[in-house]
Amino acid sequence: MKIASWIVQILLALVFIASGSMKLFAFDQFAASAPALADQRGLVTFIGIAELAGALGLILPALTKILPILTTWAAVGLATIMVLATGFHLSRAEYSHAVVTVIFLALATFVIYARGFQSQPAS
Repeated sequence: MKIASWIVQILLALVFIASGSMKLFAFDQFAASAPALADQRGLVTFIGIAELAGALGLILPALTKILPILTTWAAVGLATIMVLATGFHLSRAEYSHAVVTVIFLALATFVIYARGFQSQPAS
């Protein structure tokens, strides 16, 4: 279970690093592929920052063993983004995009389950 969790965490982190980086650093290319959000640069920037923070949160706390519960919370945050993205794509009848977001939602949910919310020992 631990190995599967790490594999999923790394894959999700790579996906969200790529996605967040595109939203932050290549907005014009992103806007060309998502015309509905072309005039929402602030929102897209916020989502990009959240995706990058979530990607780092999937890896760093568990790897360093410093507050590893943050890995679970990062997965919760990314799952929330995927729920909202699924709703957005369904409202626009973009079913193929919605399927992808549901897959990422399932993977984030797996990380939440695998990492769990174990109680932290007192310092």
